[in-house]
Amino acid sequence: MTTPMTVPAVAAPFRTVGERLGHFALRLFLRLGVLPFLMVGGIVVFALLSDQFLTVQNLLNLLRQSVYLVLVAMGQMLALVTGGFDLSVGTIIALTSVTSALTMSLFGPDVQPLVAMTTGCLAGIGSALLVGLVNGAGIAYIGVSPFIMTLGVQSIGFGLALFLTGGVPIRGLPAAFSDTFGFGTLFGAPIPVLIASGVAIILFVVMSRTAGGNYLLAVGGNAKAAALSGIDTRRTLLRAYLGCALLASIAGLLLTARVETGEANLGGTIALESIAACVIAGVSLRGGIGRVENVVLGAIFIGLLQNGMNLANVGSYMQMVVLGTLLIVAVVADSLRHRLGAQDGGVA
Repeated sequence: MTTPMTVPAVAAPFRTVGERLGHFALRLFLRLGVLPFLMVGGIVVFALLSDQFLTVQNLLNLLRQSVYLVLVAMGQMLALVTGGFDLSVGTIIALTSVTSALTMSLFGPDVQPLVAMTTGCLAGIGSALLVGLVNGAGIAYIGVSPFIMTLGVQSIGFGLALFLTGGVPIRGLPAAFSDTFGFGTLFGAPIPVLIASGVAIILFVVMSRTAGGNYLLAVGGNAKAAALSGIDTRRTLLRAYLGCALLASIAGLLLTARVETGEANLGGTIALESIAACVIAGVSLRGGIGRVENVVLGAIFIGLLQNGMNLANVGSYMQMVVLGTLLIVAVVADSLRHRLGAQDGGVA
């Protein structure tokens, strides 16, 4: 008589380990989104494609190149968590660059560089805040959709920037401006990286420890419920777009210092990149969900992707294809994440 074949006892632990790993990956996906998986995959792929990818010098260059997108993405997050978005961040960068450069170039060589830089930076930030005020007022008080409002402002702003420059870069900026904010270092760290780090810390505190940050999330989660609870939803929306403009203007000033000229074509594709960085970082397009630290990592991942593809000699056109594909993947993953999280309260 033959005995039935039995499964070896050693198979059970392997099945249990596999189930645990799958359960852990699912919990990580529900909590942090698709970003950790994309980050690890990108590092592995580009490390295999290029020996220079993981060098200290390249990683420092990666951080320096990601500064501008980090700042803009954090501002974009403020708009996204309220249930909107800002397509005019590229225009804000261009106007900041043009306005600040024009103002600085008006000062002669006999004027103290600090006076010229301070006045120019204030002029650039002022022009950016004006754009944010127009966006916020139109969306919050008039009721224009964020898409139409920011798209229209984007077109107007780029037209104004080209009109002011005539399509020609503005030169004559103080050398100290570029030496400090474009290429300067402090304790061995690039000054733009230190500025972006300081802004990220401040925004983290605002979003996680202040009533204003809670108001932004509440308005994005349910605007009617937020209004019934006593939150001034219009003022909150206005502050979100002003904050977005302010952070984009800081990026514009740093970019101007980097290229040493005021240019109307700065920030042409940064709107798409900032939205992609936020969505990849788990910021919900429905509003009400977003974490500063995740957005910083999402922006760094976009920089990592561009840096790695440059080292791998991937053409700029294909880079656009990859970025668009990742944005679609991130949106689909975001939708799947919410569906899984809604089933029986998610995974414990």
